[in-house]
Amino acid sequence: MSCKRTPNVSEVLVVGAAAAGLTTADALRRKGFDGSMTVLGAETHPPYDRPPLSKQVLAGQWEAERTSLRSPEALDELDAEFLLGDPAVALDAATRTLRTESGRELRADSIVVATGVRPRRLPGQDGLAGVHVLRTLDDSVALRADLLAAKRLVVVGEGVLGSEIAATASGMGLDVTLTGPLAAPMAAQLGPEAAAALGELHTDRGVRLRLGAAVDGLIGDGGQVSGVRLAGGEVLPADVVVVAIGADPVTGWLEGSGLRLDRGVVCDSRCRAADGIYAVGDVARWEHPEFGVIRLENRTNAGEQAMAVADNILGEDRAYRPVPYFWTDQFDAKIHVYGVLSPDDEVTVVEGDRAERRFVELHHRDGRAVGVLGWNMPKQTRQHRKALVEALTAGA
Repeated sequence: MSCKRTPNVSEVLVVGAAAAGLTTADALRRKGFDGSMTVLGAETHPPYDRPPLSKQVLAGQWEAERTSLRSPEALDELDAEFLLGDPAVALDAATRTLRTESGRELRADSIVVATGVRPRRLPGQDGLAGVHVLRTLDDSVALRADLLAAKRLVVVGEGVLGSEIAATASGMGLDVTLTGPLAAPMAAQLGPEAAAALGELHTDRGVRLRLGAAVDGLIGDGGQVSGVRLAGGEVLPADVVVVAIGADPVTGWLEGSGLRLDRGVVCDSRCRAADGIYAVGDVARWEHPEFGVIRLENRTNAGEQAMAVADNILGEDRAYRPVPYFWTDQFDAKIHVYGVLSPDDEVTVVEGDRAERRFVELHHRDGRAVGVLGWNMPKQTRQHRKALVEALTAGA
């Protein structure tokens, strides 16, 4: 491999040691960058994968160590300095100088912001034992320990994470209730028809759905959570509660930095937030040529966007224009989604049958293909994805 050092970039600082940050560092090395590289992480754990936290780790099928994204030997081969357990607290974008919680000052020619998101919380939850969020490896381990000693779980939030946790906990034998403001699990991500089918699957597997209801607060007894109170006064009894009501980009440390912050780090189509500064992964909000300014929270985007950022650091002029993609596994359902779906889409089943829980949907909006959803038909879903890519990139 030929070494590559762009004229103005000999030092790279990656802020965030999860999938997006690690993939950026790895891509830079694979593409020949031979300058110095530092990876700063807020957690003490070496880089690990997050999707298994709500499934295999929570269910006890995987030990925590199996989530590692690279072996110690592979991390050594990156020839990067990993500074873990020391969160970033401030950045001066003009001088590209960063300060950490411990007081370190780090400067680089290129800085990549990959600080991810932080789970939202309900008022009062921090004062009650038995109330959890799930974002980190430590969160998953702590939640599993509580579930093993519990009988009743209430999951607040019917999105991807909440639905996955409900499915996993039900498989562990708990009495599970899933609550949230929308009418069906993952209604915002799947559209009404597929979400209704997912709701039927959860119900068939024993999950109680108490949806279309706002949560008013948590109830405790002696410092231990005992239930979730809905807006109408109904109380859902619980030994353990998981709050999965979304997450906010970790950008507080960037206040006053000179970067534009608006529900993430705002970037151009090259994922560039300022001269020599890029954002990648869940924290990045960038100009997509087809979908406008968007931010994606999923594992696939973290990896693909990291590779685009590495290219642009190394002097290429590459617009990042992916066809968004995510997947979820719940019970025996493997659901794959390409594109950006909306509740108002025109939806056509083109393969299989919803009643058999094996089908592919095409989503159209204003006469244009915008998405593909597949349920337990991965091969056929990928085939329809090809036509979607052509439709979205026509004329690009």
